[in-house]
Amino acid sequence: MPDLINKLISSLARRYELTPREVPPSEAQNSEPVASSPEVDSLPPVPNQVQEFFKTAVRCLSAATVKTGIVLAPLFRVLSLIVNRFRGPFTRVIAWLIRDTSAVDSKPASREWLLHSMVIVMAIALGVRLLCLQVFSRQIFAAKALRQQISEEPIPSRPGDLLDRQGRLLATTIAVPSLYVNPKAVKDRAQLAIDLGLALKIDPAQLQQRLDDNAGKQFLWIKRRLSDDEAAAIRELKLPSRIAGLRREFQRVYPQGHLAAHVIGLRNIDGVGRGGVEEFFDKQLRGTDGMRRFVRDARGYVLDVLEEVTQPPVDGTSLVLTIDMLMQLHVERQLDALMKKHDAHGACAIVLDPQSGEILALASRPTFDPNHPEQATPDDWKNMATSSVFEPGSTFKPMVVAWALDQGVITRDEMLHCEMGAYRMGRRILHDHHRYGTMSLADVLVKSSNIGMAKIGEKLGNEQLSLMANAFGFGRRTGVELPGELTGLLRPLEDWTSYSTGSIPMGQELAATPLQVLAAHAILANGGQRISPHLLLRTNGDRPIPRQVIVSRVVSADSANWLVTGPMVEVVQRGTGKLAKIPDVTVFGKTGTAQKAHNDERGYSSSRNLSSFVGGASAENPRLLVLVSVDEPQGADQFGGSVAAPYVAAILKTGLAVVGNKPQTAPVTLSAKPEAVE
Repeated sequence: MPDLINKLISSLARRYELTPREVPPSEAQNSEPVASSPEVDSLPPVPNQVQEFFKTAVRCLSAATVKTGIVLAPLFRVLSLIVNRFRGPFTRVIAWLIRDTSAVDSKPASREWLLHSMVIVMAIALGVRLLCLQVFSRQIFAAKALRQQISEEPIPSRPGDLLDRQGRLLATTIAVPSLYVNPKAVKDRAQLAIDLGLALKIDPAQLQQRLDDNAGKQFLWIKRRLSDDEAAAIRELKLPSRIAGLRREFQRVYPQGHLAAHVIGLRNIDGVGRGGVEEFFDKQLRGTDGMRRFVRDARGYVLDVLEEVTQPPVDGTSLVLTIDMLMQLHVERQLDALMKKHDAHGACAIVLDPQSGEILALASRPTFDPNHPEQATPDDWKNMATSSVFEPGSTFKPMVVAWALDQGVITRDEMLHCEMGAYRMGRRILHDHHRYGTMSLADVLVKSSNIGMAKIGEKLGNEQLSLMANAFGFGRRTGVELPGELTGLLRPLEDWTSYSTGSIPMGQELAATPLQVLAAHAILANGGQRISPHLLLRTNGDRPIPRQVIVSRVVSADSANWLVTGPMVEVVQRGTGKLAKIPDVTVFGKTGTAQKAHNDERGYSSSRNLSSFVGGASAENPRLLVLVSVDEPQGADQFGGSVAAPYVAAILKTGLAVVGNKPQTAPVTLSAKPEAVE
């Protein structure tokens, strides 16, 4: 052991040239005497090498204090403080120990023991540190080193398809290449910008600016979703994989173009659903991305793919919707014709099966093409059917009558005096469009008398009117599988006044979406029973999506059936909805023309209306229920019976032919190619 220590001392002395130097006579003469022991007086001046040695020792001990952790940090900190505090005396002692002892060496054993002890302490400290690193912390540092070498890359999952009830593709996904670059690995960014600019027909100056701005990054998208020609041009460049590459991504395509755009929605460039069922069922459609892990070297080259920790992607679930694209196509054509004829601000149409709650078609204008979302304006995105609220007007009246019949405050044979067109309620005077006298309950609906409805409201009272509105679903969402559905507006009962008694029965002082109005009429068409409207027919796979279809009794079947087969048929036969007639088909319905409230003042506008018609067929066994609402039609005649009713008739006529064929119930087989509606 002493031999080993001597070798360490010799090596240390040679490394730092720890040899004594002679003191020149002039320096000895000028040096000041120090009152100390004879041995201290005999110490030679401190060599520069010794000073540098101790400076290095202090730095090493300070670093060890930080890195050794909780157990050994105090030891190294104490050593560091001692060495730093007594660095001056220590250097003189070392110089004294290594001085030339051939002439004077009074205590060689003491000096040798002191030097051996210092070396042993340092050796022990280094040994303990190595023990900590190699034994106790080995797994920690090994895992840390491995993490620095391992890279992760997501494997995108393929989103599920969307199909209509007959298996026609509404949305599908194709694989496309996207170009990325590792700016940090690029040596000549200017040349790379020129090459990529020529291949992709992009300004090289802009490309170089992007590369320069992201020079410190290891990943940068240059262009996503390349065409076949662009991908071929990039491959011809034969760029090294450490600099650039093509990564497979998925692109959503919509074979039917703008058809059912507000129902379907779209997926953005990152594959996230935006609007429609694409957003509502985003989690189920998107699936779960996989993960690929591989080992890279210091230069970023891939050395190995860790197959045992690679997770395969789980593709999304395909969904079959209740929509029938043949009916949807016809509905949208009718809306386009309506918008052109009446120069309306907007319009929507909904087709519903009242017996099942299935929405067979839903369209809104203006609209957009999900294949080209960049061309859409802000107004195009709005789904008027679920995201716009209006006072329902006269379309609300049949629900009031049904509730009043069930409550026994009126009878089917009730006669109501309509005051010749003017009726005072407190300080308010209500008016009808015509001077009606005494009318039957059926005629109150057929002629859409506001005064007759106000008198029914007086019989019910505010509390029953509030219960009725809530029971028919006003003031809450229908639950349809579309994002952004509004609740409408139904004030709490305590906020109602005597005005409400006359206003609510004629569809004022509350607001509803067109879908809420149609869902309320579906209760009557379904024998007084409510079934929540929905868009999901089934999943096309083994991962079912739970959904809740609410079924509840609202009014009696007798009251509902009498209204549908009696007064609401008369509305079409001889009342305000005559333009909705279809030969050989018993159509029932109700018109509505609601004045829109002023934006900046109280009261209603006389020129801005929401014109609506709700109609169904056939009255004996309703299979279809259609609503058309038109926002601010232009022209002299803006009544719902004139503006909306003809288009409801056209939709019903075609729709009845479509539903004459029973909906497909067998599992749908995905088409290999997108199938367009003929």
